[in-house]
Formats: sequence, C-alpha cells, structure tokens
Amino acid sequence: MKTFQKLATIFAVGLNLFTFTPALAQSLTPTELLNTSELTPALGLSTTDIRTTVARIIRAAMAFLGIVTVVLMLYAGFLWMTAGGNDEQVGTAKKIMIAAVIGLAIILSAYGLANFVVNQLVTATA
Repeated sequence: MKTFQKLATIFAVGLNLFTFTPALAQSLTPTELLNTSELTPALGLSTTDIRTTVARIIRAAMAFLGIVTVVLMLYAGFLWMTAGGNDEQVGTAKKIMIAAVIGLAIILSAYGLANFVVNQLVTATA
C-alpha cells in the first residue's frame, strides 16, 4: 500500500510539473491561453465554439431518441399485426404505442426547450 501511495504521489507531482509549468511561464489569462492558435491544436482541443458543440450533442441525443421512438412504434405495430386475434398481445401493442407517443411528446418538448436555451445563450453572449 505504501508503494502505491509513493508511486501515485510521484505521478501526480510529475504530471503537475509537465502540465502546468508551461502555462505558468506565460503571462496569459486562461482564456487567452486556450485561444492561442499554437496551443489549442497541440492539446488536441477543438477550435469550435462550446455553444456549437453543446448544440450538436443535444441534436445527436434527440436524433437517437427519435430513432428509439420509431423502433418502438414499429415493434408495437408488428406485435399488433401478428396478434392473430390475441387480445392480450393487442393490448401490449397499444400500451407500447401509447408509451412511444408520450415519449415522443417528451422528446419534442425537451428539444424545443433545449433549442430555446441554446439560442438565448448564443444571443446573450454574442
């Protein structure tokens, strides 16, 4: 246990020296440091605005949830069509469809709310 603690301490100190020493040598603020054209690609950071990145992540999540809703609707439709007069299977299919429609309404309202918030942030900070 003592060996692990010593190794962890050495690793943390070494990481601190190699990570923060070049940043301390410059007289730039953290924002200016991240906006420099030489440092950003060297760190592997994107030059895209953070608001754009957040909007893309929200759109991707909403698209994924929309695909899940379509798959649920297709599954429920398949259950209904293959029920063959089985009322229990038709009832299950109806429940799945109702849940998928409610989920779709929640997804669309969440997208609308997220879109509104992102647009307000963009206009407020631009």
